[in-house]
Amino acid sequence: MKNYILEVCVDSVESAKAAVRGGADRLELCANLVIGGTTPGVSQFKQIRKACDVPINVLIRPRYGDFLYTDHEFQMISEDALMFRELGADGIVVGFLKPDGDLDMERLKVLREKAGTGSMTLHRAFDVCRDPYRSLAEAIEAGADTILTSGQQNTCMEGKKLLGELIGQASGRIDIMAGSGVNVDAIACLMGEIGARSFHMSGKIIVDSGMTYRKENVNMGIPGIGEYDIFRTEEEQIRRAKKLMEEKACSRKSV
Repeated sequence: MKNYILEVCVDSVESAKAAVRGGADRLELCANLVIGGTTPGVSQFKQIRKACDVPINVLIRPRYGDFLYTDHEFQMISEDALMFRELGADGIVVGFLKPDGDLDMERLKVLREKAGTGSMTLHRAFDVCRDPYRSLAEAIEAGADTILTSGQQNTCMEGKKLLGELIGQASGRIDIMAGSGVNVDAIACLMGEIGARSFHMSGKIIVDSGMTYRKENVNMGIPGIGEYDIFRTEEEQIRRAKKLMEEKACSRKSV
């Protein structure tokens, strides 16, 4: 088993293929990465599953915003998790909170069953929970394999202290995967200073649209985000990150 994991979050076939060419160990597939990610489409998953030969975990998140879901939303999440498992997903990425900020253990355990023999990642709902230490223990109890977290800060570097504490508390019982703001510099720091071994990054750049005719002053989405800006994973960013992780993993073995 590798002593590191580089997971790349993608929301297009183009980004998925670039991530795999760059050396991604695993993909997290979503839609709408620009708003933090939502549940991807079925045809999107099928195309990426066909094009990429690495494990694919699927984000199941029906909407932007908080992680307190209605019964209807939870039903959607449950059905989507089962559907993607049947389509060949290797794991699911989910998260549920109660109004008081604690993990919703009942719903997490239901999704653990839906995942079957696949993996389950507790996503960054963890980063807005009330008590990260208690929630880590509860995530283990619920059967999660991984916690994706920035250490309850906007970026993993800002959350470095808590990330280190979580890795220590986890003690190998669950994988603590650093996310948000992950790049080569962050990986070098976190591997060296707190012993992080799992990272989640998008490696995204903005690609200009191929449209030559452009209607100005008409916004179709979030104000401030250009209608002709396309976010894509850059292969070279993934390659540099993977190379660094391999070098540091080798240096540990030789010590």
